[in-house]
Amino acid sequence: MTDLRGKVALITGSARGIGQAIALRYAALGANIVVNYTRDDAAARTTVSAVEARGAEAIAVRCDVSAIADLDALFRAGLERFGRLDIVVANAGVEIVNQPIAEVTEEQFDRLFAINTKGAFFTMQKAAQHIADEGRILYIGSTTTHGAFPGAGLYGCSKMAPQYLVDVLAMEVGARNITVNSIEATAIDGAGVFTESGANNPLRQQIAATRPIENRLGTPDDVADAAEYFASPLARWVSGQHLLITGGATQ
Repeated sequence: MTDLRGKVALITGSARGIGQAIALRYAALGANIVVNYTRDDAAARTTVSAVEARGAEAIAVRCDVSAIADLDALFRAGLERFGRLDIVVANAGVEIVNQPIAEVTEEQFDRLFAINTKGAFFTMQKAAQHIADEGRILYIGSTTTHGAFPGAGLYGCSKMAPQYLVDVLAMEVGARNITVNSIEATAIDGAGVFTESGANNPLRQQIAATRPIENRLGTPDDVADAAEYFASPLARWVSGQHLLITGGATQ
């Protein structure tokens, strides 16, 4: 089992969904957690309590990742509380699907690029500035960047730039033995547009049917499994890589 005792992980968007699953996995492995959320205080408190129930320590910090001052405050809070940061996961994001490019509004464009692109870029920048040597930087991307998908043009574009940043940043911080990787996740049950979708949702059924393994959507724990690997010593010589979590599908 991976041993993260003595490590500190900062995870954006970790009050629910994929970010929460990663936070709880790292906590179960011994890491203390900086929980980030935007609006839902109750969900953040629930995540902190769940971290503590696993024997780790946690703080919850409200932060809009699209605001640089907020990100500075987030990293500062983590360093002040725990004295170090060893793992940073750029997970916070918003998703729009079934939106033809011809119908995308300027408001939608600005919102997705502010959070998914600007937010992820500067989260990884702050990570490079503050993470300890031999640290781990992880970006939670999307399989929409690996193939065209009607209705996902805006979302996929907003996730593409941080994917490129992973490649560049891996080279720039490699001398400090810091790894930078991404997890490119397919549709995940309990996250994004599938946070509250019912079992009879047509898009849900369509995507599940195209997963060769088990014919289902992914789960937050599927992503947490990969996040555990990248945080572990097993991945100490793996950097600048993009791991698809798709149940055997191409995207």
